[in-house]
Amino acid sequence: MISIAVDAMGGDFGEKPIIDGVLQALEENKSFNVVLVGDENLLKPLIPEHLKQFVSYEHCKLVFPMDESATEALKYKESTIYKAIDLLREKKVQAVLSAGHSGATMSLATLRVGRLKNVLRPAIATLMPNINDKTLFLDVGANTDCKSEHLFQFAVMGEAYAKELMNISKPRVALLSNGEEDSKGNELTKESHKLLKKLPNFVGNAEGRDIFNGKIDVLVCDGFSGNIILKACEGVATAIFSMLKDKTKKSKIALLGAMLMKPVFKSLKKHIDWQEYGGAPLLGIKGCVIISHGKSDSRAIKNAIFQALKFSKSNIYQVIESELENFEK
Repeated sequence: MISIAVDAMGGDFGEKPIIDGVLQALEENKSFNVVLVGDENLLKPLIPEHLKQFVSYEHCKLVFPMDESATEALKYKESTIYKAIDLLREKKVQAVLSAGHSGATMSLATLRVGRLKNVLRPAIATLMPNINDKTLFLDVGANTDCKSEHLFQFAVMGEAYAKELMNISKPRVALLSNGEEDSKGNELTKESHKLLKKLPNFVGNAEGRDIFNGKIDVLVCDGFSGNIILKACEGVATAIFSMLKDKTKKSKIALLGAMLMKPVFKSLKKHIDWQEYGGAPLLGIKGCVIISHGKSDSRAIKNAIFQALKFSKSNIYQVIESELENFEK
């Protein structure tokens, strides 16, 4: 059985939503074990009797502070995220899930677990909704400053993820720019474009709107741009539903229409809700590391666990190493 280490106390709302998500996942699928990393005295009473056989504990009370720099992560050896990452390093688990400090998680995974062969830098990848299904978007925060060879590797890793976990045989890979023409972009984009032409599935530059129109499957950019776009999209989605709700309340006709459209709105909200995707995998590491949003609710944690299970069962590590090795020749 696959074992997953869960940073049980790293989220913004403490252990409750994280444990609830773990329990929901176990109720649906009992094919895995969970190691809860945190204060055993707080966590044990939250586990019902019929699920206790699937849960073990790595006791520690210290949570890495959200206002602390990621570069300090190695100093917090008794923190929940350090302990969780070390379980992966020691191969006692096959995956780690944390809704805590994403920078610390990434730093510790890179330094303690290590990168796959030929990987220069790991990248955080996330799934974004499009009109047909999903677009894989990376990097969304692991690397604020990048070189063209980093973006090329992000593309290779993103393509591997799309093939292995999204079941897309020939994923369309694109490079984020301010125009579709080959000549558009800054120096980083132009240099990266030249390298990405080596990929058979590279379809050229794409603009921000192409994340959602279904024309591409994988979109690559530096972590600074990616993180800004990701958070802007989260804000837009929240604002639109808030404005729609507010406007509907001001009109009886609109309220009636909204009631009739409720199934449609519910389906749409589910499709664009980031909580449905659970978390973002850190690609390029010798193990499965899933980074969840600090504000994750139990549903997001449950979905992140299922994502970790799917990731751990895939051949993505071998595919990434094989593809990068081919391009090194």
